[in-house]
Amino acid sequence: MLRSPRFAASCAVALVLLAACGREPDENTAATEPAPTSAAAPSTAAATTEGAPTSTVAGEPTTTLEKPPVEIPDEIPTELVITDIETGSGREAENGDRVLVHYVGVRSEDGVEFDNSFETGQPFPVVLGAGGVIPGWDQGLVGIQAGGRRQLDIPSELAYGDRPRGEVIRANEALSFVIDAIAIIPVTDPADAPEAPDAPGANVDELVIEELDEGEGDEIEEGTTALVNVALFSADTGEQLYSSWENGAAEEIPYPNDADILEGLVDGLDGMKIGGRRLLTIPFEQAYGAEGNPDLGLAPGADLLIVVELVGQF
Repeated sequence: MLRSPRFAASCAVALVLLAACGREPDENTAATEPAPTSAAAPSTAAATTEGAPTSTVAGEPTTTLEKPPVEIPDEIPTELVITDIETGSGREAENGDRVLVHYVGVRSEDGVEFDNSFETGQPFPVVLGAGGVIPGWDQGLVGIQAGGRRQLDIPSELAYGDRPRGEVIRANEALSFVIDAIAIIPVTDPADAPEAPDAPGANVDELVIEELDEGEGDEIEEGTTALVNVALFSADTGEQLYSSWENGAAEEIPYPNDADILEGLVDGLDGMKIGGRRLLTIPFEQAYGAEGNPDLGLAPGADLLIVVELVGQF
């Protein structure tokens, strides 16, 4: 966690997944192994006054989520049928990418629902090609873009085959899903890591932002969770302190700041576009304070350099 000194200047270096940012697979989740045991009726998630559930970021209600209908196919699918209801934008999902989705799943035969994520408001993470979901998802989500909505009509052999799941999914059951792609998080390649910037040596009085790559995606929005790659360097020596590129995965942080993330880092995201990369020179007061961070190797009173890349948001 890149925490401000008010919380823990010497804590672990990596950003962590905040509690409301994603849902881990469990036995009640439709597309994972083991398969769902939920009943056909919707779950009893808290609803707004209009009866629709709310999405959460960092535990706080944000926007209302409306569960989409699933159109029952005219015939029981015998092969995977992919229908793009809405196209998204940006990177197309590839095997190895982590895709954050919302979904609703029903039986293809009669439309009986067995699971959905819209009522919890928690996006569900899927690593494509890793075998953590049914084959119909692994195959059917390839090529989807952030903001896209896709229906998958999945034959039983690409779902759960002759294995019944819970009280709703019977043996040899074809399944239909409507899936919203919230974010596409590519595999982090260490070869894409930035080179060490020149160390300024002298301290700065305020945050300095240098645009390295403007990016071509949407601008970051308040109330979202930002997906970022970061590399930290000491401003007095230029030594690298930490890099998410080397860890293999982008980090998730709430935007704007919830007072638990380095102030200079979050302020440095203002106006940034997806795909963009910036160099931030952060005065020590907006980083780890006058004490520095011995666990990272940051000397007392040293400013912090961060190269940050905005991968996506949800």
